[in-house]
Amino acid sequence: MARLLKDAGIVRHRGKIESTVNNARRARELVDEKGSLAAFFWSFEPAPSDRPRHLTWPVLLTMSTTPASAALSRDLKRRGWTFVGPTTIYAFMQAMGLVNDHVEGCAVRERAEEARARFRRPVPFRAAR
Repeated sequence: MARLLKDAGIVRHRGKIESTVNNARRARELVDEKGSLAAFFWSFEPAPSDRPRHLTWPVLLTMSTTPASAALSRDLKRRGWTFVGPTTIYAFMQAMGLVNDHVEGCAVRERAEEARARFRRPVPFRAAR
């Protein structure tokens, strides 16, 4: 911990460093349970009917959290994860492509949707014990 708190290349916040170590341990438990982190996280992909029909900039500005990000946040917290509130989790869902929040008319939106259509979602499995 002392070495990490002196590392200028990272955020030197004791709570966040401790959280990172904790969450790494919890991630290993998830892999043991679900087979992969991807399988776990993709199980929280929102249904198309739960997404806005037309994603515009004003609509996107109202979406700092969603029911799916709140559910994933709750599940992670129940499993002992920390610093995983629904807003942080929604940003994670956007970053990993679980949701496509490129607004209508964005040059990337259609390509992102095509990639999502081709993507084969991972299937959870129980690891052998």
